[in-house]
Amino acid sequence: MVGSPIGVPLLYSGARRQRDDVTVRCHRIMWRGATLVCRLAIVVATVLPLLRDSAWAHAFVSRSEPRGGATLIEPPAQIRIWFDGPIEQLFATIRVENSDKRRVDKGDGRVSPSNDRLLEVGLPILPPGRYRVFWGVVARDGHRREGDFSFLIR
Repeated sequence: MVGSPIGVPLLYSGARRQRDDVTVRCHRIMWRGATLVCRLAIVVATVLPLLRDSAWAHAFVSRSEPRGGATLIEPPAQIRIWFDGPIEQLFATIRVENSDKRRVDKGDGRVSPSNDRLLEVGLPILPPGRYRVFWGVVARDGHRREGDFSFLIR
């Protein structure tokens, strides 16, 4: 029992005990939640490095020669496309077409033997005009990517 300022006893003990029980329960729930978050963080920190090569191994173009949209004075001897990850030789395709949609490359498209991130194809001497390069690759994680870009020879 707790006394009031005017000397009348007040009964706070039951209410205080109930409030303390609720506080203890809240702390237990918060502790369990924090423990769960910590466990989850440990699992994520452990698993993410293992997935690094597989989950994010999509092959994106990092650069090409010639660049997409380039205007060239001299025709290129070959088209080269570099990717940010290794690509599968078996599923890589590349072709070059003129403005009439006729294939004009040498048909020797391949992943470079010395660099598994480089796709290349040889070209004959091309006359002035607009050309489009079409490519398709499969990254080591199995995801297929396709794209195209054009260039102009003056």
